Amino acid sequence: MKVYLASASPRRREILNLAGIKHSVIIPEVSEEFDVAPDTPAQTVEILSERKAKAALELLKDEKDDFLVIAADTVVALGDNIFGKPRGTEDAFNTVRSLSGERHEVYTGVTVASRSKTVSFVEQSSVYFRDLSDEEIEKYIKTGEPMDKAGAYGIQGKGCVFVKRIEGDYFNIVGLPIYRVYCVMTNDFSYNLIYSE
Repeated sequence: MKVYLASASPRRREILNLAGIKHSVIIPEVSEEFDVAPDTPAQTVEILSERKAKAALELLKDEKDDFLVIAADTVVALGDNIFGKPRGTEDAFNTVRSLSGERHEVYTGVTVASRSKTVSFVEQSSVYFRDLSDEEIEKYIKTGEPMDKAGAYGIQGKGCVFVKRIEGDYFNIVGLPIYRVYCVMTNDFSYNLIYSE
């Protein structure tokens, strides 16, 4: 069974590779705008992952073999404020400053889909940041690392030194809660993981 990752995220690719799940990448174009904003961050990421999966299925309509699509969307939330990828360096600085010394939540919505079935879920993890100085934040922004990451930091990169502790799935914070993804693939879609030699 072929697996398609409907995401341009190199981190999601790395997680699938780490798990030994062979896959190809397909990048559907979807709107992330809402006529009416969802009530919660969890609803936001679930809806967006479903949009991405649906668009990917459309791109794969002529695929002859059986396949699965994995689509995901991740946001960082501090209270009612949702932080996606920063819009520039000032936005990145303000985001990291907001997270300094606070606990925030990371939500990833995931949709796994075949031609005939779709399963969606949301994973939540909590991250506790230590207090950060403006100088530390400015130095971090200059590395460029925050610019393509929800919440403007990478726990798997230089941003790891900001994190005092986490509660929940580490891989969810990186961008793909692989344990639950694998459970859905095997239990709901009878996916058989074969490790390559």
